[in-house]
Formats: sequence, C-alpha cells, structure tokens
Amino acid sequence: MQMITLRYAAGSDVGRVRQGNEDAGYAGPRLLAVADGMGGHVGGEVASSAVIATVASLDQECPGDLASAAEAGVRKANQRLRELVEEDPSLTGMGTTLTLMLWNGARVALAHIGDSRAYLLRDGDLYQITYDHTLVQTLMDDGRITAEEAARHPHRSILLQVLDGGENMELDLSLRDAEVGDRYLLCSDGLSGVVEAEQLRHVLAEVDDLQEVTQELIRLACEAGAPDNVTCVVADVVEGPMVDDPVVVGSANPS
Repeated sequence: MQMITLRYAAGSDVGRVRQGNEDAGYAGPRLLAVADGMGGHVGGEVASSAVIATVASLDQECPGDLASAAEAGVRKANQRLRELVEEDPSLTGMGTTLTLMLWNGARVALAHIGDSRAYLLRDGDLYQITYDHTLVQTLMDDGRITAEEAARHPHRSILLQVLDGGENMELDLSLRDAEVGDRYLLCSDGLSGVVEAEQLRHVLAEVDDLQEVTQELIRLACEAGAPDNVTCVVADVVEGPMVDDPVVVGSANPS
C-alpha cells in the first residue's frame, strides 16, 4: 500500500514597494508554514525568520498527537520571540503572523494566528480554511461592512492577533483529513490581499507544476502592484515515497 505524502514548492518576493522581505516560508515533507513579520527597522525580518526556524524542527518529528505538537511548536516560537526581545530591547514591538500545517499521512493539524491564509483546492473548488484575525474581518462578521468594503477599508491591515512573545496568545487550532488529489496554498496577505480568489483558484486548478504555480502567483501579485512582500507555499497530497528536501524562502533564507 502506497503511503500518503506531499509534493511541495515555495516562493517569496520582496514585491514592488518594500525594501526588505519580512515574509518567510517553509515547505517540507511534514510541515508547511508561512510567517509575515512586522515591526520597525529589522524587527519583522527577525520575527518571521526566528519563528520559521523554530517550527522547522516539527518537520523532523512524527507525533501521534498532531494538534498538541503543532500547538507546542507555535508556543516554542512565541517564547523564542520573547527571548529575542529580552536580548535586544530595540526589537520590542516586533511580531509575525504564522500559518502552519503539520502532517502525518492523511491527517493534518492546522495552526493559525494573524492574516496569512491557508486555502484548499479540492475537486476544482477553492476554500479558505483559515480565519483572518483582523479588524475588518470582525466588522464583516458583525455585518457592519461588506467584503467589497473590507477590501478597500483604510484599516484593513490592523491585526487583532499576532505572535509577539506575549502571554495571551490566541491560536486557531484544528485537525483535518486530507485526500489524495488535494492541493493546498499557504500565503501571506501580499498575495491574498491583491489577487482575487478566483484568480488563485484558476492558477491552482490549471497549472500542474508546483514551482510554476508559485511563480505565477507571485507574478500576478507583482502585476497588481505588490505593495507588500509576497510569499506562497503550495503542496499536493499524493501517494508515493516521501521526498525529504525542505525549501526555505524569504527572510528565513537570506541567501
């Protein structure tokens, strides 16, 4: 019997406006993750790269309790941010989003904080499987603004939850079942904020090669002006041998 495993690719681009890349991404045989850092000077780059470096160890494990392992990994990353600020107070105020998926065969834990996103393409339909921890999402939930108004809202970048080393981390955590043929996209809002969901769906559904998918999604974001860094991780659920060749992009891979 063939094992269920992942094929994956990742890409990151500074975009058309920013001077540095505060995004980081990771794709491996058991772990997919995207972090979008924030904080003046080098804080955003430090936060995203430190968090990705910390959770990367999850890729080497094969835990029985996926949800607990994912949560412990995120808490360890949050603790790492706290330590970095204690070592260098000039980093005070830095933080990062984090969206990660930890796999064991067809079971996957999804851990999420902030406004980076995870999407699932299944049978040609695209589903957003994370919830944006943003002010505009709260306003939409309350029926005070529409999705169209949210896209243009002057405060659309205000986050209500991030990883920042604080004590009161509120993490979205869920367990899911994957199916062979599923395709997943994790991305920073530098992609989802400027490229329409239907465009995302079209690329994910029509382009076979995963590296080409990442390149095309980044191209679309840049074509739309790319006011922010753009990072995406894509993965297919397949039957076959495990490929153990992790890809690290963005601030976590400064080379």
